[in-house]
Amino acid sequence: MNNRGGVAILILVIGLGVGATYLTHLGTAGRIEAQRQALANRALLEVLPTERYDNQPLAHPIVPASVTLAHSTLLGGYLATRSGQPSAVLLRSQAQGYEGSIELLIAIDPQGRLLGVKTLRQSETRGLGAAIAGWPNAWLQTFTGKSRQAPEDSGWALKKDQGQFDQLAGATVTSRAVLQAVHDALRYFDEHKAQLTGVAANE
Repeated sequence: MNNRGGVAILILVIGLGVGATYLTHLGTAGRIEAQRQALANRALLEVLPTERYDNQPLAHPIVPASVTLAHSTLLGGYLATRSGQPSAVLLRSQAQGYEGSIELLIAIDPQGRLLGVKTLRQSETRGLGAAIAGWPNAWLQTFTGKSRQAPEDSGWALKKDQGQFDQLAGATVTSRAVLQAVHDALRYFDEHKAQLTGVAANE
């Protein structure tokens, strides 16, 4: 009888220990995943100055996935706000580069001006088109402050295509793909501003 009682107690203790270990693992795993996601979100939002928003933009999707544009595809979009007012729209765009698809995050302010462009994914040629990677990025920063009106649509091309933008040395296809994707995003913003920001066009 005593042996049976001892075995039962031992099994109970082992069960409690296993349960406690499992619960601890779940709690730790949850914290690790939350920290990993926070770091990923922070890296994604580097394109947007922190003083421009006080919400969680990635928790506010505003564009359905897979919207086909002239030279690119929108994979999604998010709204940044500050004090409850729209402060930026983030558009995830995918374009075809020289070696494969290029994924960008494009930040646009409520007036349609570019706040920044960041490369999220690319497989372009090392030393040439791959120069679009990295943050901050000197070439991508040349787009900051530009809009669909400055320059006008005809100016949104490489200089070798009679436009106003320099290209990355030795990477015409990559440069053109990025430029056209950014222009597509600006055009989409202009045509869907009220839908994206929740602000009527006459406000």
